[in-house]
Amino acid sequence: MSLQSTDQIADLLTRIRNAVLVGKNEILVPTSKLKVGVVEVLAKNGYVSSYEVVEGEPRGMLHVVINEPGTIAKINEITKVSKPGRRVYSAAEDLPTIKSGRGMIIVSTSKGLMTGREAKKNRLGGEILVKVW
Repeated sequence: MSLQSTDQIADLLTRIRNAVLVGKNEILVPTSKLKVGVVEVLAKNGYVSSYEVVEGEPRGMLHVVINEPGTIAKINEITKVSKPGRRVYSAAEDLPTIKSGRGMIIVSTSKGLMTGREAKKNRLGGEILVKVW
């Protein structure tokens, strides 16, 4: 199995989605700064329980606990919006709301990764990376 992936975020989201579907409560993926940033936003908003970066050679691993054992995952659907072949950008006032505000988007702005609500509040647009509810 290769540790290299063409689209790192799509790989992370696919692993999370597959783990939720089969009832697993944790995953282990090769780490990167972008993956850690996405998981950090998910954890801050309660979609994943916790995460930690495990150092290793040749590359560290990101250990993500999706939900505690015996509980139901809070993620119903998680998808990648912006893809390598088609980037999706939005101005602050045009950022979409997901499921009437029950979901969220993760936006890559000039001030880092944040939710769509935070980006609107700070009047920052950017690339829409992830949609989750």
